[in-house]
Amino acid sequence: MGSEELNRKGVRRGRVRVADSRMTENDMAGAPHPPLTEYYAREEDRRGWLRRAFDSTAPDYDRMERMSALGSGSSYRRSALLRAGLRPGMRVLDVGAGTGLLAAQAAHIVADPAQVTGVDPSPGMLQNARVPAGVRLLEGSAEQLPFPESSFDFLSMGYALRHVSDLEGAFRNFFTVLKPGGRLCVLEITRPESPLVATLLKVYLGRIVPLLARIVARQADTPRMWKYHWDTIEACVPPARVLSTIEHAGFINVRRVLCLGIFSEYFAEKPRIGSPPPSEARRRT
Repeated sequence: MGSEELNRKGVRRGRVRVADSRMTENDMAGAPHPPLTEYYAREEDRRGWLRRAFDSTAPDYDRMERMSALGSGSSYRRSALLRAGLRPGMRVLDVGAGTGLLAAQAAHIVADPAQVTGVDPSPGMLQNARVPAGVRLLEGSAEQLPFPESSFDFLSMGYALRHVSDLEGAFRNFFTVLKPGGRLCVLEITRPESPLVATLLKVYLGRIVPLLARIVARQADTPRMWKYHWDTIEACVPPARVLSTIEHAGFINVRRVLCLGIFSEYFAEKPRIGSPPPSEARRRT
């Protein structure tokens, strides 16, 4: 499976309003997508807007996730973690833990919930988390991880990559807190290559799911938040840029597994002490 090529603008375009249609590839190296001005005006406003949005809609998150999962429920999360190399006894950090859906599966695999720590910038999401007793939940972000160097054997992130403000900074932090030989697993929804499938997914996630949210959600902001999820998928940098950014952070054996044409699984490893420099390790896609 070859990795996707970066398009000329560095971002796929649809009907999502972005701040600058002339962004270059270098401009896109930090943020996963340009500012979505329908929701916030400038890049520096993104983090505050997201925190308020997730805090206000957190009570609805698990209900909406189950309704719109497209097959990416607990069994898929568990399988993806196993494919990434998670095993019993590993110490795990789940970044962007949200309500703990991925952290809970990690706790089952490692067979000791105390070995799992989840961090998220939204207090509201953490307050609504449902994880096995012993899992540690802390407020924190991918850009500012509150842990010393070489603290974890495995680092996961589930469907939160689109919400960070600096991809390069996040992957450098991931590299730092992982032990030598540690493994990285990032799960994300990717805009399909097929125009037909992309259109169908856009109708489902961008229109139908927000409409259903108006019926079943308890929080007023939930329908808009779920429309925002699709808009970030549509505007996000392509997988080739994610792979190159992971590799640039120092990881080796960087690879992407694509499931159902939608779910991207990014796997990588931190070199062990004495391993060849990352530039000498070939990327596998």
